[in-house]
Amino acid sequence: MPKVLYSSASPYSAKVRMAAAYAGIALEAVPTDTGAEPPELLAANPLGKIPVLFADDGEAVFDSRAITQYLNRLSANALFPRDAEKRLEAERLEALADGICDCLLAHVYERRARPEEKVHSPWLDKQWSKVSRALDLLNANPPKLPKKITAGQIALRTAIGYMDLRFAGQWERGRAKLKRWAVRFDEKFPELTPYLPS
Repeated sequence: MPKVLYSSASPYSAKVRMAAAYAGIALEAVPTDTGAEPPELLAANPLGKIPVLFADDGEAVFDSRAITQYLNRLSANALFPRDAEKRLEAERLEALADGICDCLLAHVYERRARPEEKVHSPWLDKQWSKVSRALDLLNANPPKLPKKITAGQIALRTAIGYMDLRFAGQWERGRAKLKRWAVRFDEKFPELTPYLPS
C-alpha cells in the first residue's frame, strides 16, 4: 500500500489524501513533523516538505501536484479529464487553489517565525491582496460541482478548509457564493470531509 507523510493542518496534505480517497486508492497516512526534520522525510525529499508519497516500490513522489498527477495515472484518470481543454481547466484550478495556499502559508509563517516588532506588514498585505483577488475571481464564478469532480475542485475545497482553520472570519465577507460552494461540496462528497485541514 502506498504511504504518505502528511500533517493534518497542511492543505497540500489534505488535497493529496482527499484525492487518493476520491480515486479509490488506499494510503497509509503517517503524521510527520517537518520541524523535526525526520530522516525518512529528508531522505525522500531534500526540501523537507510534505506531503511525500511512497509508491509500492518505495519510490518517493513529492510536491502535491506531482502526487495528484501520479494518483491520476494510478487510477486511470480518476482525477483529471482525458479531454485536453477540460484537463487544462482542472490543472489551472488546482494551481490557483495551491497558489492561494502558498500566499496563506507565507502569511502564517511570517507571523509565526518573527517577533511581532519584526513582522513585515507590507509583505502580509501583499500576500493577502493576492488571496483576495483569487477568491473574488472564484466567488464571481465558482467552479461547477458535477458528479465526477477533478483534482481542481478537490484543491479548492482544501484551500477553503485551510482558510476556515487559520483565517476564519477574515476571508468570507462578500464571498457567500464561494462559502455555499464549499457547503455543497461537503453535501455531495461527505466521505471526503474527514481529510480537510484540521
